[in-house]
Amino acid sequence: MEHTLFCLLLLLSTHIYSGHSEDDDGQAKAVLTIHPKSSQIFRGESVTLRCNILRGKVTDWKYTWSKDDGDSISRKNEYEISEVKMSDSGVYRCLGRHIDQRKHSEWSDAVRLTVTALPETTLTVNPNPAYTGETVTLTCSVGSGSRWSFTLYKDNTKNVVTLSGRHTTTGATFTISRAAESDQGLYWCQGEIQSRSISTIISDPVTITVKALPKATLTITPNPVYTGETVTLTCSVGSDSGWRYSWYKDNTKKVVTLSDRHTTSGATFTISRAAESDQGLYWCQGEIQSRSISSIISDPVTITAKERPVAVLTLQPNWPQIFRGETVTLSCDIQGGEEIEYAFYNSGKSVYTKTEPEYRISAANNGLYTCEGLQQRNGLKHSQTSNAIQLTVLDQPQAVLSVSPQWLNPGDSVSLSCGVKESSTGWRFFWYRTVPYTAGLLSLLDRSYSVEPLSGSGTSEDSYTLIPAGPSHTGGYVCRAGRGDPLYDTLYSEPQFLWSGDPQPSVSLKIRPNRTQHFTSKSLSLSCEEKRNSTGWRLKRYREKAVESECGSNWGSIAGSTCTIRSTYTGDSGVYWCESGSGEYSNAVNITVDVGPLILESPANPMTEGDSVTLRCTNRYQETNPIPKVDFYKDGVFIRNETTGEMTIPVVSKSDEGFYKCKSNEGESPESWVTVRGVTPGPSTSVLVGVVVGLVVAGVLLAILLVLLCRYKNARGSCCNRIFWPPQPQSTNLDPQQDQRSTQGQAPDAEYAHLQHGGANIYNTITLSDNNDSDGAATAGPSDVMYAQIQLKMLDKKNKKIPADPKENPVYSEVKTRKTTETANPPEADLVYSQVKPGTSPGP
Repeated sequence: MEHTLFCLLLLLSTHIYSGHSEDDDGQAKAVLTIHPKSSQIFRGESVTLRCNILRGKVTDWKYTWSKDDGDSISRKNEYEISEVKMSDSGVYRCLGRHIDQRKHSEWSDAVRLTVTALPETTLTVNPNPAYTGETVTLTCSVGSGSRWSFTLYKDNTKNVVTLSGRHTTTGATFTISRAAESDQGLYWCQGEIQSRSISTIISDPVTITVKALPKATLTITPNPVYTGETVTLTCSVGSDSGWRYSWYKDNTKKVVTLSDRHTTSGATFTISRAAESDQGLYWCQGEIQSRSISSIISDPVTITAKERPVAVLTLQPNWPQIFRGETVTLSCDIQGGEEIEYAFYNSGKSVYTKTEPEYRISAANNGLYTCEGLQQRNGLKHSQTSNAIQLTVLDQPQAVLSVSPQWLNPGDSVSLSCGVKESSTGWRFFWYRTVPYTAGLLSLLDRSYSVEPLSGSGTSEDSYTLIPAGPSHTGGYVCRAGRGDPLYDTLYSEPQFLWSGDPQPSVSLKIRPNRTQHFTSKSLSLSCEEKRNSTGWRLKRYREKAVESECGSNWGSIAGSTCTIRSTYTGDSGVYWCESGSGEYSNAVNITVDVGPLILESPANPMTEGDSVTLRCTNRYQETNPIPKVDFYKDGVFIRNETTGEMTIPVVSKSDEGFYKCKSNEGESPESWVTVRGVTPGPSTSVLVGVVVGLVVAGVLLAILLVLLCRYKNARGSCCNRIFWPPQPQSTNLDPQQDQRSTQGQAPDAEYAHLQHGGANIYNTITLSDNNDSDGAATAGPSDVMYAQIQLKMLDKKNKKIPADPKENPVYSEVKTRKTTETANPPEADLVYSQVKPGTSPGP
């Protein structure tokens, strides 16, 4: 309502004024001003608004004020606000009305009054924290405006900082020179405009910390350092940033010279490829150039550079070959290995790292293994890289068994020999006999046989001796080898057959064709031929895969006592024999069926020493393509070449036993074993041996009697030639050369005697030495040597004449005699050699 009334009055006054005469000077203009004249009026400050009308005196006018087009707020020409508030902000105008003339001025231009809250003061300190001796600057700011002056307070808002030589102020800046610990504390600041009697809100407090200069700390990693290694030196000066570092070596004035091996980055100094010349004392120091301060220099640290210790890698067990699945241990030996870890590598890739120096590999793998030591505290390399050990891991080996001999003479022992083709080191050998496959027993991989051990713990020897006691040892045998901890086993060997049958079986096995090797796709007949009454004979065979049942069950066809294989193939290779239900065995034949172009025909049964044998090399197509030239081999060694394709041994001996094969330009035959048995002594030979032994004893006694007789005669001064007939050269049984040697150079005292005894002639040659020299000294050379040749004529107990030829049964005896006279040099023992020849007397 008041606002409406004010508008009506304003309109009416304008209308009245406009109705004056044209003689008036025109409408006056009101001018509004604000004091103080400032772009910012702060809350609480005193503000005066003045309204001036340029005509007449001030007192000639009455004033009307308007705020934000609102009602009149004053009638005076000044409108004063003693403590301006934020709500006083707005747009102000004023209007004057002349008292006498009753006319109104024009409204003043609108003037905006803006009231601003008192500003807050901000205090900044740089640097903070500060180090003793450093210059600290405190800056107080109150936004915009340059008429502010500032007051600095310390510890509380009433304690104004006192200025001094170290504490100065310039405008908004307060400076503390050569800061000391006493300068620490809380600081505030406040701005004021004294001309207007206003002050800012006091600043938030800032704590100034003044501390002693820090000491640099130098750390070196690693230390000691090994030549060729990279060394890192790190310098630290508290948590402040902006530090730059200097590095010193040997003394604190000698700055380290940078090079391609010596580089720096920030707080780090790096020495690459450390050498002995890098040894020495090192220091570091930090500085902040913008503040012109330096830290206290670090304590010195000594760098020691030395050669890395040597690492030596060994393999246990140190076998030349390692097999898949075997356990081996790699040992890394490093001298001075304290607080280190041992790292093992395979072809450069880490495979094992522990504090123990051993790496146990339970399943070895191929690779080039090395090791080295690592420092526990930081994982850095400690030692040199070791020597490399190449592990070549082979597949699981198979033992190889050989049986010698496979075909036994009565009473022979047999040797089983086991080996590992790929390696011969560290094995123990285990021996087994094959039995029919039974689930739950140790068995071969293909389950062709189960096995029973011959010995419990195995043997360190690679051979095992059996002394067969008849046919019970006939059968298959296998072996395998084991070594290491835990025990690593090879595969079982292929079964080998051992024949230990009756030396004089009641049945014999005959084969047709009568040879051990046969071509494939040929007919083969085998029969059990009885020597005496026995029944129930069955033909059986042993192949690599298993012992098979008798002929007719699943191989061959039986007709009477003959088994026929109509078309042979390689699977028919094996050992064949006849066996009775009571456990009797015939001889056995090892038959080989081959697909090749050549076979070797050799006897199917063992040979006897003294027999003649012919080995024949046969071509599959012998009739149309005979073999022109053949090489024969025994035990893999060439023995001879034959153009007939045959090789004959007229008189075989035990040394001829072995494996034989033949070669031609068309190929090579399989090997066949030829067995040679010794001659069994008969009863007549035993009698003859007894007679010969008796003659030896008689001859020895007779020779002793002759020697004693001659000594006796010599002692009595009588010569033997007075008793015995002088010898005739043609009547001795010595050959002419012997006669000549016995007579040439004969001493004067040599004598020859011819004795006749019981119608038999006995010839002896006796050489005597007379030691009764004038000086009593013994003569040089042997003395009292006698040779006696005795020929006797005897009959055995059964009146069977011994062959007349004395060469068939010679007997030699040796008789030693000794002189009874003492000599200066004892002579050699007297020797008597006697040859006794039963037979007739020599001719005249």
